[in-house]
Amino acid sequence: MNTLVCIAQVPDTESRIKIAAGGRHIDEAGLKFIVSPYDEFALEEAIRLKEKNGGDVTVITFGPERAAQALRECLARGATKAMHVKADNAADADSLGVAKVLAAAIQSQPHDLVFLGKQGVGTDNALVGPMLAELLGYPQVNVVTHMEVADGKLTAHREIEGAEEIIEAALPAVVTAQKGLNDPRYASLKGIMAAKKVPIDTKSVADLGLSDADVFNARVVVAKLELPPEKSGGKKIEGGDAAAAARQIIDYIRGEAKAL
Repeated sequence: MNTLVCIAQVPDTESRIKIAAGGRHIDEAGLKFIVSPYDEFALEEAIRLKEKNGGDVTVITFGPERAAQALRECLARGATKAMHVKADNAADADSLGVAKVLAAAIQSQPHDLVFLGKQGVGTDNALVGPMLAELLGYPQVNVVTHMEVADGKLTAHREIEGAEEIIEAALPAVVTAQKGLNDPRYASLKGIMAAKKVPIDTKSVADLGLSDADVFNARVVVAKLELPPEKSGGKKIEGGDAAAAARQIIDYIRGEAKAL
């Protein structure tokens, strides 16, 4: 069974973000980047399928030069092949532009299943997976927490409010992974050393038969980025009278916080 895993390289979730000049992008100077956490669940599930059924796990990303490091990390964990669609201005593509690039890359590779995380941490749009499935014409199951593959079909479980859905789909299909699907493994020293020897198939947008207009003619444009306002200090209520303290809290919520 051959699986493809689409990954995004994102800023470390513990990083302190600064906004770059112009106000539309983050300042990447000194910033640590990681594989998007939800993509780690997607990668782990693909590796487990490979270990059970054989085949290849190919990781694909669309991004600048630095994104190759994310591919190396995935290879160190157990992926067998990697493709980097390189573009220094990849951040200017909206979700549909990214989905078009990934669809073109996927169509060039043998595959039975396509995995993604349910959303890329940072943008949190959760759009690329569903858009990709529509472009490919594949069935899709999103926010998956448990799955099995047998006899040419996928059986996937997804949590909904107050219940669980169980969905069957023919292969090939697109799956987006939710936390709880598995426990992602760490890269071993042996895996890290082996990953250095695996060639990364590097493509441009043009190599995939796409033009800049196909990818960067964004329907959604970031007009401005702003950091959240600094948190103000807490308000301490003195005294031991619980009833009086409760009245002060209500007065604060109504009068100052304007929350009621």
